Amino acid sequence: MVIEERRVQGRKDPKTGKVSKPTVRYDVRYRGPDGKEHCKTFHAKKEAEKYEREQRTALDKGAWIDPRDASEKFGEYVDRWLADRHDLRPRTVELYESLLKLHIKPRFGGLPLGKVASSSALVRSWNAELAREYPTTAAKAYRLFHQLCSTAVADGVIGRNPCTVKGAGQEHSPERPTATVAEVSALASAMPPDLRLTVVLAAYCQLRRGEVLGLERHDFDLLHGEVTISRSVNRVRGGLSIGPPKTDAGERILKIPEFWLPEVGEHLASRVGPSNDAPFFTGPEGGRLSQLTLNHALQAARQTIGRPELRFHDCRHSGLTWSAATGATTAEIMRRAGHKSAAAAMRYQHATSDRDAVLAAALSEMAQAAPVITISEGSRDIRGMEAKHSASSSPLSAPDQG
Repeated sequence: MVIEERRVQGRKDPKTGKVSKPTVRYDVRYRGPDGKEHCKTFHAKKEAEKYEREQRTALDKGAWIDPRDASEKFGEYVDRWLADRHDLRPRTVELYESLLKLHIKPRFGGLPLGKVASSSALVRSWNAELAREYPTTAAKAYRLFHQLCSTAVADGVIGRNPCTVKGAGQEHSPERPTATVAEVSALASAMPPDLRLTVVLAAYCQLRRGEVLGLERHDFDLLHGEVTISRSVNRVRGGLSIGPPKTDAGERILKIPEFWLPEVGEHLASRVGPSNDAPFFTGPEGGRLSQLTLNHALQAARQTIGRPELRFHDCRHSGLTWSAATGATTAEIMRRAGHKSAAAAMRYQHATSDRDAVLAAALSEMAQAAPVITISEGSRDIRGMEAKHSASSSPLSAPDQG
């Protein structure tokens, strides 16, 4: 690797005829791991020396990046990355496209990849600016940006990930409300008769809205009291997208609470078409129930019961909270909810007033069953007295052999 000094003759101004003074250029030449010779020119010797040190260090560490790759615009790289992600579900693609168009590309799309890699300060200010107005969106955008840059590092087109803001990808959404068993029953009763079970299945089988809309006749096994979750219906770009559940763990077989089995059977007999793939819930004009129709029915029902803030997802949220209150383990909640991570399941292990009363009663029983130790006046060695009481009352205490 060498720095070559090169004199450049002055140029004649076509208008004035004057010739500018000669200048000096500094060419940094080196051979990369690809076996090709690379050259970059600088006006100042210090800049050339700095670049030469950086490239030498990168070569020594095996972290050298081809300057031609680093010069690609970030927006172009992102477009290719998204086009190659055939594993993404339609709703995820729609979310990514929105985040890229509205928040990521306007700030970084026109920058070369190499410039993005060295822009940790720019990333920090971008995230802080977005988080002030839209904290949840900022967390989603930051996670996507971090993922993009991690892929670029793995592809060898940038040397480092500029996303270094601790905790920037964590969402801190306000806690969603839960409903009591009585409130969910009232909400179901306030729904149109043919949609009553949408609330029941969301709460008692903890199904997502898309999973409820995706149910079909053959998903129900009344003999064993089970429902199979294998598809989800979501609204994408004005249409319906039918695909697998949100996560791989979302494909599951769940027990239906026995109390609700007769109503499920009646619904199948009177409201569902005879074919195996007939939708379990249908719209006003036939066909699969839409998200819009369900939302309209829910909006009226929640007003009726005086809980206008409840969303459909809160039914699932409430059901998972009830499950936790019964003493379900994290693994059991994960399976029931179709969660991939324990962290997601832990969000539903809330303390409820009913469960709190059970715990208080249990503590009361412990207190009543505990022996009463009388402390004599002036005694200060409480631990010694407790030890003496324990030894004398223990069934394993041996009699004095002396």
